[in-house]
Amino acid sequence: MKATGIVRRIDDLGRVVIPKEIRRTMRIREGDPLEIFTDADGEVIFKKYSPVGELSSTTRQYAEVLFRGTNLPILITDRDRVIACAGLSKKEAIDRRVSSSLETIIENRSNYAASAEGEKLRPVEGLERDAAVACPIIGAGDVSGCVVMLMGEDGGNPSQTEIKLIQVAASFFGRQMEE
Repeated sequence: MKATGIVRRIDDLGRVVIPKEIRRTMRIREGDPLEIFTDADGEVIFKKYSPVGELSSTTRQYAEVLFRGTNLPILITDRDRVIACAGLSKKEAIDRRVSSSLETIIENRSNYAASAEGEKLRPVEGLERDAAVACPIIGAGDVSGCVVMLMGEDGGNPSQTEIKLIQVAASFFGRQMEE
């Protein structure tokens, strides 16, 4: 754990303000859920809560099934980072931050499908692969992540079937968030 040197007081309602610099750096937005942990030394730790992260075994399995069916790498993210992948090294992708481009797609609740004349999408920071398809995970009206299919080695555009598969996967995870 790293000390920031920033000190805040708790107000009379028990609230504490997380400084803007920390919220920006940690990508904490208004309305984001935070999980609170304590330890025996009296530390209180706030951690961003990831509902998609709660489904980690399901996301891993679903990513594997999609990869086996399409032979294209699959990423499943929460709003900030990759939580599951298939078809590429876990070291290469897991816990990497989503790119600002993918973050915009997630926040705008829009789908992305690569096309010959369209703009390319690099979905993850530090991963030199473009997305073929990206669909946000929306459950109970909240956006909680994204399902991404990466481009194949041939760089060909995704088929309608591949686009539909990713949409169905995102829809499935959205339903899981509601239960």
